[in-house]
Amino acid sequence: MIKFLDLHKINAPYENAFQQKLKSVLDKGWYILGNEVQVFEKNFADYCKASHCIGVGNGFDALTLIFKAHIQLGKLQKGDEIIVPANTYIATILSVLQADLVPVLVEPKLETYNINPDLIQVKITSKTKAILAVHLYGQLAEMDIINEIAIQNNLIVVEDAAQSHGAFLSENRKSNNTQAFSFYPGKNLGALGDGGAVITNDEELAKALFSLRNYGSEVKYHNNYIGINSRLDELQAAFLNVKLPNLDTENEHRRTIAKRYLSEIKNDKITLPFWDFSDNHVFHLFVIRTEKRGELQDYLKENGIETMIHYPVPPHKQKAFENWNNLSFPITEKIHNEVLSLPISPIMTADEVDFVIQKLNLWTS
Repeated sequence: MIKFLDLHKINAPYENAFQQKLKSVLDKGWYILGNEVQVFEKNFADYCKASHCIGVGNGFDALTLIFKAHIQLGKLQKGDEIIVPANTYIATILSVLQADLVPVLVEPKLETYNINPDLIQVKITSKTKAILAVHLYGQLAEMDIINEIAIQNNLIVVEDAAQSHGAFLSENRKSNNTQAFSFYPGKNLGALGDGGAVITNDEELAKALFSLRNYGSEVKYHNNYIGINSRLDELQAAFLNVKLPNLDTENEHRRTIAKRYLSEIKNDKITLPFWDFSDNHVFHLFVIRTEKRGELQDYLKENGIETMIHYPVPPHKQKAFENWNNLSFPITEKIHNEVLSLPISPIMTADEVDFVIQKLNLWTS
């Protein structure tokens, strides 16, 4: 069986270093917001060419706290509208709601699966105060256009980068927007448990975030804000410090597999994803589309290839959002009905890639 994602094999090369980090943390006896968190925050900020990294409990909290910090600083108000992609993972939308803001859904482009900038302007009203761009499957949204729209309309831009660790628009690896990252184990940079971070160049915002993640406190027992407890775990930070130096190498292996899939899969019943072969994609997922997804998934399983569906039900069709169930987003619905994620990871072998390609090309439905 070619597993969709073999986390044991991915983390096996780091086992000795993990053990050393575990012993180091135990020996120091400092388990919350210690040296490992501080080192990782510096390392990841440097990697992203940013001024600040704020380690938090998970990627969802990273997004939610960004919005709450903007509210705390008077840049957003409860009830403001936030533009979000209609086909994102539900956590993106939940973060907006958790901050008492209003998500406004916008269709994606069918080719890239990312939000369609041409449709953003249509949804902007006097209540619109921010755009939440999602870099779905590891490919950056069209940030140059989105940023220009934001400037023209005086909007805040937040980036959901939970799936795009190491994807960059240019050589300088710099974004002036605030970005939210997840270190869930299956991410390109994954911990051994939950973890997240905010990357920002905004000094005032960073200060608010450092406080909000720790009960709204800057000095112990003195609370400036109504905060929460969402701190990157010391041990998870230690593990991330071990893995971060290899992120670019592992992403390049993903891109090598993606190039082979794109050039060698030849089946007119399968639609391959768009990529311009730049560094704007790190292929957290390699997502194809077919109208006969169930048949293809069963066929691949019978041939020893594990696949996943990201995601089978669009947000506006979820029971949790019953008031949206009658809305129509045909492109989003088409994507959610047809997408299938193929195996792709930094430990996948050339022979395994050969086998996946061979079986896809033999599929006749």
